[in-house]
Amino acid sequence: MKSKLLAVILVISLFILPILSGCKDEAKLEKVRLIEVTHSVLYAPQYVALEKGFFEEEGLDIELTNGKGADKSMTALLSGEADIGFMGPEASVYVYNSDKDNYAINFAQLTQKDGSFLVGREKDDNFTFDKLKGKTIIGGRKGGMPEMILEYVLKSKDITPGKDVEVRTDIQFAAMAGAFLGGEGDYVTLFEPVASELEKEGKGHIVASIGEEAGYVPYTCYSATKEYIKENPEIIQKFTNAVYRGMVWVNENSSEDIAEALKGQFPDTDKDILISLVERYKNQDTWKPDLVLTEEGLEHMMDIMELAGVLDNRAPYEQIVNTEFAKKAMEK
Repeated sequence: MKSKLLAVILVISLFILPILSGCKDEAKLEKVRLIEVTHSVLYAPQYVALEKGFFEEEGLDIELTNGKGADKSMTALLSGEADIGFMGPEASVYVYNSDKDNYAINFAQLTQKDGSFLVGREKDDNFTFDKLKGKTIIGGRKGGMPEMILEYVLKSKDITPGKDVEVRTDIQFAAMAGAFLGGEGDYVTLFEPVASELEKEGKGHIVASIGEEAGYVPYTCYSATKEYIKENPEIIQKFTNAVYRGMVWVNENSSEDIAEALKGQFPDTDKDILISLVERYKNQDTWKPDLVLTEEGLEHMMDIMELAGVLDNRAPYEQIVNTEFAKKAMEK
């Protein structure tokens, strides 16, 4: 009788102990609410870090939310609905200049090129920017990074927004593709995989890369409020470590392997499209290999903001940027 009882206990233990052990491991993870400006292949290193378990290995449980725009993402960060925000650093400049005491500080830079593409209604293998004269482009929110970079590129081509071409800024970031499909505008700027999916369906055609035309710019960075960083430096460091590991992995692996790692984040996108998108972003030198937002980079971004007519006062670099975590991640 005792032997049967022992056998039953042993069987139960074999099933229960792994479950309890798993619960214990999960309980050790610290939850971090991350809000991203949009969900795009442009942010491949972040998704690799998620899919490869780099955040878990650092002891973090990431709750990822799509903010659908930098304005909404920053609002969530400042209101305490998110712990870490991922968006263009222009948002932190606006917040600092609004005299908020608990402003946002950028602690790691992920991308160094614009990730959007100019999509037209017709296929045009010989596209030149002067073809935009007299046309309408759905460009995104006024003062947002995608719209400002678009204007920066247009002006570099001697095309004046509002005079030579109409750039619409009245359509919300998340609604731009839908508006274009609904017949509004002659062109639209879109992120991937949306741009390529429209092209595959024959509903739009990529004619130019805004990132390739614009050159270097600190496009998207991770930020947290001054108070959150002060109270949770260990979490910020662990988070940065994981992102850096994702960056290293992306730089060391093939486009095919990266695409395979991204499938969990983009289940509805064909793998051949993912491979081509990763290759495109790689060829554009899209990702910032060291995660450090430099003073020169921030000043260049504020030059673009001034050119767009949305910046009166520059934010001090030492106030809205902290490079300590990125540098320590590289050392580790």
